[in-house]
Amino acid sequence: MEEVELLLKQPEGNNAKEIRDKAMLELLYATGIRVSELIGLKLSDINFQLGYIHCMIHDKERIIPFGSQAKKALEDYMLQSRKQLLKGQDSDMLFVNCSGKPMSRQGFWKLIKLYGNKAGIEKEITPHTLRHSFAAHLVENGADLRSVQEMLGHSDISTTQMYMGMNTRLREVYTRAHPRG
Repeated sequence: MEEVELLLKQPEGNNAKEIRDKAMLELLYATGIRVSELIGLKLSDINFQLGYIHCMIHDKERIIPFGSQAKKALEDYMLQSRKQLLKGQDSDMLFVNCSGKPMSRQGFWKLIKLYGNKAGIEKEITPHTLRHSFAAHLVENGADLRSVQEMLGHSDISTTQMYMGMNTRLREVYTRAHPRG
């Protein structure tokens, strides 16, 4: 969790690119979506008032909530940076690169590597790392597996159950509380 916090603090918001990068990182961690889903978001997929995103991929629809920090980062991006990055162009894509074109997977990979290095994180860090962190931290803090499964878009609960194994606190609770633990 400390490494995620370090990573999310790296884009300081000193320019339009860093404000966008912070919004992207915060939203990725807040929702657990895949990088392809992140860069595919359209303006119409964000509901600021209710605090959720609408995610549609491979005919699977998900409504995923996001918290106050992601909301603030997104609002900052929309109010301060997006128009500047668009350079007078129109786009219905939420995230655009410095040329005003839709953000690419490779572009996002580069920025997550950059901020991982700036944070001093020596482990291999990928966009999927934030997806895993999202799920593991939810389970660690008491979220039920069905809810996590739904937010991640897993069709089979067994895929989501791997996050149970990552949770040592659950093992301790089980051992302490179960009569045959």
